[in-house]
Amino acid sequence: MRVGIGYDSHPFAAGRKLILGGVAIPHDKGLAGHSDADAVAHAVTDAILGAAGLGDIGRMFPNDDPQWKDASSIDLLNTAFLKVVEAGFQFVHADVTVIIEKPRLAPHLDSMKERLAQALLTAPAHISMKAKTNEGMGWIGRGEGVAVFAVATLGGGDRVS
Repeated sequence: MRVGIGYDSHPFAAGRKLILGGVAIPHDKGLAGHSDADAVAHAVTDAILGAAGLGDIGRMFPNDDPQWKDASSIDLLNTAFLKVVEAGFQFVHADVTVIIEKPRLAPHLDSMKERLAQALLTAPAHISMKAKTNEGMGWIGRGEGVAVFAVATLGGGDRVS
């Protein structure tokens, strides 16, 4: 078994859709970023790449490369996952915590699990999703953006990193 940890954060930006876990969430702002800025997909991508010893999302999909401009982060997650599978690993589980003050994510967590599971070619039962506020503290508490932590467990693989 191998375990990887992923983290991502993005500030809110006007004029963009809020995409988290591959799901469009109704909100007056989206997240700033080169791709669609889906911080959930980014954190999960880093977690699976870390567990497999395959680097990180920034090396695989550099934000100065125009081909990734406005890219779907769920598609990037799936592409990264296929590389993880090529390296001989099997997905076991991901645990994801989204830290955001507003909007409330509880109504969207099941849809986010489903989209992540599709990208990871697994069942939603293999994904755990939680949303927390920051109790009004710091930049997240002031509603300036979102942070996401993800842990992924992989099995198999011959790769030694």
